[in-house]
Amino acid sequence: MSSTATAAGAPAAPANSRSRVILASLIGTTIEFYDFYVYATAAVLVFPHLFFPAGNETTALLNSFAIFGAAMVARPIGAIFFGHLGDKRGRKITLVGALLTMGIATFLIGLLPTYAMVGWLAPGLLVILRLAQGFALGGEWSGAALVATENAPPGKRAIFGTFPQLGAPIGFIIANGLFLIIAALLPSEDPSRPSTAFLEWGWRIPFLFSIVMVAVGLWVRLNLVESAAFEKTVETGKVQKVPLAAAFKLHWRELILGTFYMLATYVLFYLMTTFSLSYGRAAVDAALPGLGYDYRTFVMMMIVGVVFFGIFTLASGPWADRWGRRKTLIWITLAIILFGLVWVPMLSAGTFGVMAWLILGFTLMGMTFGPMGALLPELFPANVRYTGSGISYNVSSILGAAVAPFVAVALWSYGGGSPFWVGIYLSSMAALTLIALILGKETKDVDIDA
Repeated sequence: MSSTATAAGAPAAPANSRSRVILASLIGTTIEFYDFYVYATAAVLVFPHLFFPAGNETTALLNSFAIFGAAMVARPIGAIFFGHLGDKRGRKITLVGALLTMGIATFLIGLLPTYAMVGWLAPGLLVILRLAQGFALGGEWSGAALVATENAPPGKRAIFGTFPQLGAPIGFIIANGLFLIIAALLPSEDPSRPSTAFLEWGWRIPFLFSIVMVAVGLWVRLNLVESAAFEKTVETGKVQKVPLAAAFKLHWRELILGTFYMLATYVLFYLMTTFSLSYGRAAVDAALPGLGYDYRTFVMMMIVGVVFFGIFTLASGPWADRWGRRKTLIWITLAIILFGLVWVPMLSAGTFGVMAWLILGFTLMGMTFGPMGALLPELFPANVRYTGSGISYNVSSILGAAVAPFVAVALWSYGGGSPFWVGIYLSSMAALTLIALILGKETKDVDIDA
């Protein structure tokens, strides 16, 4: 639909151009994932040293990951809040509010005092701002996915749905590239620990820089036109008084299926980005042994893998439009199950094996993440779509992403430094996703404006 109509039947302003849709959906999720990657990297490199009392390094890392996971708990609350606004007031104003909240919280983390300055108040403030990040993220992704899919040409919803997903690899590269530059300018004599200058002030730069990206994102989103699907909902009087109640009453099955559709994606995502950084940097002879790479070397290896993440995120769109979302994801989820079973032989094969592990893991990540931008919105009608897709996406973040780094470290310790049980954990979660996909239905041909 190229234009909307007023209640009187006269043509209204033209709908969003394809370039505007792509940019608006891409810029917001790029900022969103940049902010989260910045925190994830700092959770490994910085926060165990600066926001918790000196002592057991493993305990400090687990505490840092616990705060990382706290944001996931806030995400469903944000999904409900922003979903309510998005289904009642429109996609545009809601996306602007979510982006502002996320950007301000990230910027303020860059200004926080450390444990040495204010004691336990430091991790307390970190928790509050991390919760604010999660709250905002709860409304960001689903809004960006709706902008892409509700404005997509016929037969190309999955292709357009990959553009908000592409923000994940782009955000990773920007965030970690910036950390690499800062680490290179502030080198450390001890490869297992950042330099004094990095710990004192260098780590703050990526957090403060986020405000620049937010300004660009706001400029793009303020120029959006409301989607035809939402306008039609308003014109036909179908706006729900309480979208949350309607979603649970009429679409509870879709909420459950959508949550488990995302489970394997979330677990794989955070194992490949957060856990892998801890495991890759841990010394071979440490109490909790790892691969023994220095920070810069391993992050450069991860960035190579993330390039494949981006390529296969885009490639997954045409596949899902041609073969269907369900069939495409069933095969990909089977591949994720097999991937989890071969962690030990791959990671035991030296640098070649580790590089192959990163490339394969991030390739599968792109292939499973890409179709979700279309699949989750297609599960719900327009009048509860923001709420329904947001709840599914973000409740899954609790089951997957909130506990994945924490569980992974615990299993890593349980295995005496072996990643075997971490891989089994991934395969088990992917098996649950496979069951959900088998029970679900194909959504490729649903009417997105209904």
